[in-house]
Amino acid sequence: MGQTVNTNKLFVASCLALIVTSMTFAIRAGMLGQLGIDFGLSTEELGWIAGTAFWGFPLAVIIGGALVDIIGMRKLMYAAFFSHVVGIVMTILAGGFWSLFFSTLLIGIANGLVEAVCNPLIASMYPENKTTKLNHFHIWFPGGLVIGGLVAYFLGNAGIGWQVQMATMLIPAAIYGVMFFGEQFPVTERVAQGVSTGEMYQSLLNPLYIFMVICMLGTAVTELGTNQWIGVLLENVTDNALLLLVFISGIMAIGRGMAGPVVHKMSPVGVLLVSSILATIGLYLLSTLSGNMLFVAAGIFAVGVTYFWPTMLGFVAEYTPKTGAIGLSLIGGAGMLANSIFFPIMGRMYDSNLSSHLPAGAEISAYQSAAKGTEMAAQFAEAQVLAGPEILQTMVFIPILLTIAFGGLYFYMKKSYPS
Repeated sequence: MGQTVNTNKLFVASCLALIVTSMTFAIRAGMLGQLGIDFGLSTEELGWIAGTAFWGFPLAVIIGGALVDIIGMRKLMYAAFFSHVVGIVMTILAGGFWSLFFSTLLIGIANGLVEAVCNPLIASMYPENKTTKLNHFHIWFPGGLVIGGLVAYFLGNAGIGWQVQMATMLIPAAIYGVMFFGEQFPVTERVAQGVSTGEMYQSLLNPLYIFMVICMLGTAVTELGTNQWIGVLLENVTDNALLLLVFISGIMAIGRGMAGPVVHKMSPVGVLLVSSILATIGLYLLSTLSGNMLFVAAGIFAVGVTYFWPTMLGFVAEYTPKTGAIGLSLIGGAGMLANSIFFPIMGRMYDSNLSSHLPAGAEISAYQSAAKGTEMAAQFAEAQVLAGPEILQTMVFIPILLTIAFGGLYFYMKKSYPS
C-alpha cells in the first residue's frame, strides 16, 4: 500500500502500449490487399475486417472508461495486454473471413482498453499540463505507424509474409506488459478532485461536450479513415503508397512533439480550426495529384491531422473536466465507432467505383486475381488509378464541415472564455 507511483515508468509503458495499438493499424493497412488475394475477399469484406477493429475499440473504451474507477487501471491494462497477444496470434493463424473478423475484433478491444486507461492516467499524472502531455503521449500513435509501416514495407519487399509482420508486434507488447506488471497506479483526476459519479455522468450532457463528441466523428474519420485506406486507394497511383503512410505518420510524430508551444500560442480550439483547414487542402490535393507530388499533398494533410485526436481529448479534459475518465473514453469511442461504420461504406463505394471503370458485368475478384501482364490485370490497375482518388474527393466534405464547426467554436470560446 505504501508503494509510490512511478510516473515516468507508467508514461513510457503507456507509450509502448500505444505503439502496439498503432502498429496494428499500419501493418493491417499494408496487408489488406494481400488478405484479399490470399482469402478471395472483396474490398467490402476487407472493409468489414478493418472496420471490426473500430467496433472493438469503442466497445472496450466505453466499457473500460466506466470501469476505470471501479476495478482500477492496472487490471484493465492487464486485460489490454492479454487481448493484444491473443488477437495477434489468432490473426497469424487465421484461415478466412470469420477468423480474421474475430481476431481483429479482439485487437480492437485491446486498443480500446489502452485508450480507456492511458488517457485518464496521463491526465491524472500531469493535471497542470494535460493537453501537451496527451499530445506527447499520442506522438506514439503516428510513431507506431512509422514503425509498423516500415516493417510492412521492408518485410513485404523481402517477400516475408504478413504473418511474420504481425508477429513483430508481440515484442513491444511483451515489453509494455512487463513494465506495467506490479506497478502502482494513481486514482483518476475526477476521483482526486472529489467529483461524484452522478456528477460525472450528468456532466456528459454538457452541450459543449456533446458538440465535441459530434466533431470527433469527423476528425477521427478524416485522420484514421484516410491513413488506414491510403495503401489500397492509392496503390496504383504511386509506387510508394505505403511509404506515404510512413511519411504522414513521421510528420505527425514530429508535430505532436512540438505540441507545447503550438497549443500555448494558438489555444486548443485555434489549433483545431487551423488543422481542419489544412486537412481539407491536403485531402483535396491527395485526390488530384499523382507521383512524387503526392508527398507534397501528404505533408499538408499530415500537418492538418497531427493535432486532431490528442487536442480533442485535451480540450475535453480542460474545459469539461467533470466528465472524468468516462468523458475521455466516450469521445475516443465515438471516433472509432464512426470509422467502424464508415469503413464498410468506403469499401462498398470503392468496389462500385472499380466496377464503373471495368467492362460491364465484370467480376472484380476475377480482375483482382488476374496474372500480371495480362489485359485483365492492366484494366484492373487502370480502374484502381481512377477509383481511389474518387473516394478521397468524396471525403473532402468532412474536413470542410469541421472547418465551419471549429470556426464557430473559436468565436464562442473567445466570448465565453476570454483570456
